[in-house]
Amino acid sequence: MNPAVVLLSGGLDSAVSLALALKAGLRIKRALTFDYGHKAVQQEIKASRAISRYYKIPHLVIKLSWLGQLAAQCGLMQGRLAVLTAQDLSNKKRMRQAARAVWVPNRNALFINIAASLAESLECRYIITGFNREEAQTFPDNSAGFVKAVNKMLTFSTLNKVKVISYTAGMTKPDIVRAGLRIKVPLNLAWSCYQGGAKPCGVCESCLRRARAM
Repeated sequence: MNPAVVLLSGGLDSAVSLALALKAGLRIKRALTFDYGHKAVQQEIKASRAISRYYKIPHLVIKLSWLGQLAAQCGLMQGRLAVLTAQDLSNKKRMRQAARAVWVPNRNALFINIAASLAESLECRYIITGFNREEAQTFPDNSAGFVKAVNKMLTFSTLNKVKVISYTAGMTKPDIVRAGLRIKVPLNLAWSCYQGGAKPCGVCESCLRRARAM
C-alpha cells in the first residue's frame, strides 16, 4: 500500500477525495486540519474528526495563529460575508468579487508545504487534497496547474519526492456528490459553510455550491 497524508477541511471535496484515495489503495497515515482562527474552524475540526473517526485515521490539528493575523481583513476571519444567490454562481464578475473577499494569501501552498514535511517524516509519498474544477475558476490555488507546479517544487524540497494528488480536481460539485454517494462517503458529517454557527448560513458561496450540488 502507498502511504499518504490527507488535508482534511471537513468539507465535501476533501472527504470524497480521501475516500477515493482509500478506494485507490492508498493507506492514509494522518488526516491534517489547520486552525488559523477562521470563523468556521471549530465546525471544520468537528467535521474532520468525525470523518477521520469514520475511516479510522489518526487526526492532527495544527494551529497557525500568525496566518490568521496576516489575513485579519479576510471575510473568513471577521465581519460579514456577502450574501449570494444561486444566480451569482454563474456570474463570473460576482464570483471573482466573492473569491477576493475570502482570499487568504498563499494558504493552500502553505498547507501543502506543512503536509509535505509531515509526509516525509512519516515516510509517506503522497498528499491528498480536495480541490475541484468549479472553484479553480476563481481560486487559482485549486487548479490543475497549481498542483502541477507544486509537485515540481516538491521534487526539490523533499527527499522522497512527495506528490500532491487530488482525486476531485477534475470534478464539479455535483460530480463530487455523485462520487461520494456511489462509494458511501458519510456526507452528512461534512461541514461546508464559511461561517461557524450552529447551522450552515445557507447564503455563502460554499453553502450555495453544496446546496446546488446536492
